[in-house]
Amino acid sequence: MKQLAIVNPFNAPVYHKEHVSSTMDISRDLASNGEPHGTVITVDYQETGRGRTKGRLWEMEKGSNLPFTILLRYPCLESIPAALTLRTGLAVALAVEDFIPFLAGRIVIKWPNDILIKCKGNDEMAHSALKAAGILVEAEDGNVHIGVGINISQNHFPPHLRDKATSISMAAGTAGITGSERFSLLEIILFRLHNEFGKTDSSGSDWKKNIEKRLYKNGEQVYFSDGMADSGTLVTGIIAGIGESGELLIVPNGESKVRSFITGELYL
Repeated sequence: MKQLAIVNPFNAPVYHKEHVSSTMDISRDLASNGEPHGTVITVDYQETGRGRTKGRLWEMEKGSNLPFTILLRYPCLESIPAALTLRTGLAVALAVEDFIPFLAGRIVIKWPNDILIKCKGNDEMAHSALKAAGILVEAEDGNVHIGVGINISQNHFPPHLRDKATSISMAAGTAGITGSERFSLLEIILFRLHNEFGKTDSSGSDWKKNIEKRLYKNGEQVYFSDGMADSGTLVTGIIAGIGESGELLIVPNGESKVRSFITGELYL
């Protein structure tokens, strides 16, 4: 494991390995070894990058993407910032726009943990979006591990993902992004994360408003599965934004009041 010479505004090391099982596992090891708040582990390839739901894996080509985990330390669970996953998504979305301004206005946040890029093309495709990044947050006491996986220059996806996934380079119509450019994006993301989590919720942060501006299907009718994946409890209604803790707000069809959901699956 080597330390990258990139600027980390958290004043913590950014480590890199070529091949690991999971950056989340390495982050836990780093926490056990006393590494400070803001320590990052990034890799060229991880074998078992996992999604929010059990059994879902994040599949990536080696060297074509940016998987990393950042370790954040807080005194206790109660001191962890609200809506951590969505606010990480906001930081990633803003960083990608900084990195490739051409994509500004096309990057959206799909509740609760995905970054999508709106497609360009005919009228039908203009309303669709494909997944370019995913976020997984796990907390133990005051230690928080934020895992992020971003498709950078991958151009080919397995059959079951071809109509669901994209990469930054595919969406922008650019050539492949090199390894050093991947780390330039990582540096921008770290500055955006530091800016987001350096604030307190009482300091006037506009995170909720900024997320709702980019919230996928906000104000539109959606199909939503309440609770755990495949629960069978389907809600159809209009998204009405997010709550102060990051919960999804929906006005179900035939009802007048907003209902809030803390877990569930929003269908594309």
